Amino acid sequence: MNSQTGSLLQDAIYNVKINNLVNAKVLLLKILDIEPDNFDALNIIGVINGKENKHAEAINFFKKAQKIRPDNNLVNFNLGKALSETGNDLDAIEYYKIAIRLDKNHLGSWLNFGKSLHQLERYDEALSYYDQAIKLKPDYLEAHYNKANTLKTLKRYDEAIIHYSQAIKLKPDYFNAYLDRGVLFELLKLYDEALFDFDQAIKLKPDSALPYNNKGNVLRYLKHYDQALFNYDKAIKLEPDFAYLFGMILHMKMFMSNWQNFKVEVENLLLQIYENKKSSYCFPVLALIDSPLIHRKSSEIWINDRCPFNILLGPILKSKRREKIRIGYYSEDFREHPVAHLIIELFELHNKDQFELFGFYLGPPDSSKMHKRVLSAFNQFIDVRLKSDKDIALMSREIGIDIAVDLGGFTGLHRPGIFSYRAAPIQVNYLGYPGTMGAKYIDYIIADLTLIPIESEQYYSEKIVYLPNTYQPNDRNRLVAEKVFTKDELDLPKDSFVFCCFNSSFKITPDTFDGWMRILKAVKNSVLWLLEDNPITKLNLRKEAQVRGIDSSRLIFAKRMFPSEHLARHQAADLFLDTLPYNAHTTASDALWVGIPVLTCMGKSFASRVAASLLNAIELPELITTTQEQYEAKAIELATNPEKLKAIKYKLERNRFTTALFDTPRFTKHIEAAYKQMYERYQTDLQPNNIYIEN
Repeated sequence: MNSQTGSLLQDAIYNVKINNLVNAKVLLLKILDIEPDNFDALNIIGVINGKENKHAEAINFFKKAQKIRPDNNLVNFNLGKALSETGNDLDAIEYYKIAIRLDKNHLGSWLNFGKSLHQLERYDEALSYYDQAIKLKPDYLEAHYNKANTLKTLKRYDEAIIHYSQAIKLKPDYFNAYLDRGVLFELLKLYDEALFDFDQAIKLKPDSALPYNNKGNVLRYLKHYDQALFNYDKAIKLEPDFAYLFGMILHMKMFMSNWQNFKVEVENLLLQIYENKKSSYCFPVLALIDSPLIHRKSSEIWINDRCPFNILLGPILKSKRREKIRIGYYSEDFREHPVAHLIIELFELHNKDQFELFGFYLGPPDSSKMHKRVLSAFNQFIDVRLKSDKDIALMSREIGIDIAVDLGGFTGLHRPGIFSYRAAPIQVNYLGYPGTMGAKYIDYIIADLTLIPIESEQYYSEKIVYLPNTYQPNDRNRLVAEKVFTKDELDLPKDSFVFCCFNSSFKITPDTFDGWMRILKAVKNSVLWLLEDNPITKLNLRKEAQVRGIDSSRLIFAKRMFPSEHLARHQAADLFLDTLPYNAHTTASDALWVGIPVLTCMGKSFASRVAASLLNAIELPELITTTQEQYEAKAIELATNPEKLKAIKYKLERNRFTTALFDTPRFTKHIEAAYKQMYERYQTDLQPNNIYIEN
């Protein structure tokens, strides 16, 4: 280096120190005009390009510098870091290896090596590199934080919290650490701790939407819907395009029966989905828009964004034909939950000579009777809630699961990531989520011809398994308490006609409620019996009744009870009124099981046709309507014609044990026949296709 380039280099370094990067770059380019192989100029200009997020240019300069001094640890580190920034972590780790070999005490190399391994989903290796960085510098803030992130991905939540806490101790204003630790507290249902962390994050960055959104999520779980909505509104004002938040705000309003601007907001949501915007999680859309096309689009938007097919585990090798087909059922709902209440007897009746059953439990610790009953129904029951999606998929492959059945879909703390790795050669969407998942790696959806008529097949990414009666299993052993409730005990007027609907409040749309109020107006001395979810909803629904000219006292709210007692109190009702576009599912089966007729209005989508599927299976098609006018007229007719209602109740009682709906042994044979056909197609190298099971 001559004196001229030496002087230019000193000036360039000074300009970098005072953050005058433009001048620094001009000076460095002058050096390279004079000395194209000047190592320092190449390396520093690479660093400047990195700071300017021009990572491709940075890589070019670092590569030139690395050729000149291949044994310089800093240029190898810089090159690795630039490659990581462009998503090329596999190449990056080769340069981090060189940097560490040249200087075993370089903290950044250990840290960034770990970060790249995390990106490559080599999580256990990543932890070892963070540990080495922490060993070299016990108070290394970034190493503690990144180790916590990897532990979080591995579902090792307690350990992750320790390292987030250590990062916060080292940097009390560490916004990201509060944010991420709060998410873990939320997952562990430590809601007070989660709220504290999100509040701290808000104090540190009051202009950030993320902590407001996360605080809203916690408040939603606590059923503080008004406070949740307040925080969601804060988030979307700060960031109008915050992913999936618009639909969540509408969902929250539905839980509260807050219908202000309902039609305008639903039309806005519809438009955003048409435009492929990340406007809503999939589940809320089911209760807002009766369109299988829109349901598919919303699912595909989410899947392609958050959970695309993952090739990391490679293809599944073809397994030899077995005497027993291995079926894996995956769910967080193997506990006191509607899904478990529906499917438990199917598990118990499965032919264990032909099938091996594996339960993969994704839910919280549980000691309920239902959990124990589910556990005992499987050949193997595996608690995988603290395992990563990748590890669960790998475990499934090692066990040799032939058919993986996702019972959750997009409900609850959904885990479609398990199936994105291909947990099994055949993967099925069933029961928990009433719609398509829009994922190419899900092969089948189990349905029936009522749920998915032939003309609607185009709206489902899966091939369709058509069961002959209904897609829904049932448990004939569900307990109904012996207690006989009087109307007085239930706050119901003695001589009133009782319409009921025990669906969740988010399913009650303004149009549905309008219809109910017209029915009450036409049927004197009638009341509407609803499930009490929260005080705000109760207050809002009573206000809405008053607006429609109905005395608010005619809305009676039932407090939550043990399932057996809840079933028993149904006897005080006369007719169950269904919701649209999200029907009663388990609640419809509950009513039919205890002899209460269910009146439904059938829509176009899966979620809006479930009650019709159940009514067809119990041979009560006369309770299926297809227009709002028919629905209201039928409700009024049955309420004002006691003999007609009595005849339907008699028919329901007669059909309960003679038709398909509650014939679980018959249902079990049908779904097993479907599994056999799926397996046979796979074994004979045929692609998944629609399957029709005969009665």
